[in-house]
Amino acid sequence: MQEHLTSRIIKAYYTVYNKLGYGFLEKVYENALVLELRRNGISCKPQQQVKVFYCDTQVGFYMADIIVENSIIIEIKAAESLCEQHEYQLINYLRATEIEIGLLLNFGKSPQLKRKIVTNKVIETIEENRE
Repeated sequence: MQEHLTSRIIKAYYTVYNKLGYGFLEKVYENALVLELRRNGISCKPQQQVKVFYCDTQVGFYMADIIVENSIIIEIKAAESLCEQHEYQLINYLRATEIEIGLLLNFGKSPQLKRKIVTNKVIETIEENRE
């Protein structure tokens, strides 16, 4: 089920990328992707606050760019290319929640995406780059 949903999200990502291209701010891509996901019948919530705990005490929070059907976190970038810092940002977001699947979507000069799966503190990365 999650694999099918992930495929639908990736298709929506490429639709937005192909229509808008490179050069906008992340917020523009976020808004367009939310619109495209909803047009395709996918429930999603932008800018969702996620609390971060340390030793059972809340020490902060972060804003997830998009949470899809309470089961996938999408982190959007509009960078020249993805870097390790972007990946660890998403991994930490996943660790702070019960959500196991994350998509890192870059609207750079060339579309880039990485899928992160965090289960039992084991990290799996699936990467796709298209020129």
